[in-house]
Amino acid sequence: MSAAGLSAVPPASRRTLPALCAGLVVAGLAVSGWRPYDPTTWLLETVWVLVGLPVIVLAWRRFPLTGLLCALLAVHALVLALGGHYTYARVPLGEWARDAFGLDRNPYDRFGHLMQGFVPAILVRELLSRTSPLRGSRWLAPLTVCACLAFSAVFEMFEWAAAVIGGQAADAFLATQGDVWDTQWDMFCALIGATVSVLLLGRAHDRQLAALSVTASCGGGASTAAARTSTAGTTRRHR
Repeated sequence: MSAAGLSAVPPASRRTLPALCAGLVVAGLAVSGWRPYDPTTWLLETVWVLVGLPVIVLAWRRFPLTGLLCALLAVHALVLALGGHYTYARVPLGEWARDAFGLDRNPYDRFGHLMQGFVPAILVRELLSRTSPLRGSRWLAPLTVCACLAFSAVFEMFEWAAAVIGGQAADAFLATQGDVWDTQWDMFCALIGATVSVLLLGRAHDRQLAALSVTASCGGGASTAAARTSTAGTTRRHR
């Protein structure tokens, strides 16, 4: 098939998956925002989604994402929305896990920070692979993990600022549940999540990046061919 044909008939998944993910995220946010336990905590927990989703939609034509990253971002958004609705220390699923496994605390907060490393790792990996010379480099994986750990540290400082400004009102957002080492545990979970993500999904992500590059190249070739045809036609008419 020609480059023009490939550009005109993209795979069905390339068309439907982003729309499906966006629809799920919007629906999840709507449900999550309906009478949350603490509206301020809901806003603080979901602001990343409220800002990130419009940015992705607006940039999609110039910078479409791989299907893997789309799916992971949607799942992460739903995790954030659920934690924002109940607060991380009160999520019913975590309450069940605490009782079922005899844990000392609701583990949903730990799961949230694990996801804070697992999903952003693929986001960082995709950005570095597509905008820097690091694609295929042995430095890609360690720099990706380091970037996720750095973001986790910045997020902990964000939580610290919220605690200083909000006082006891920020307790629901912090979700320390009485653990003096909560900050260190949060960063450790993000580190583990990022490391597992890079090791587990790296090859699959590389395949999707390669497919995305081929699609973009075919689209660019088709656009160039169309432009040349249009120019030739205009020239003939003027003659």
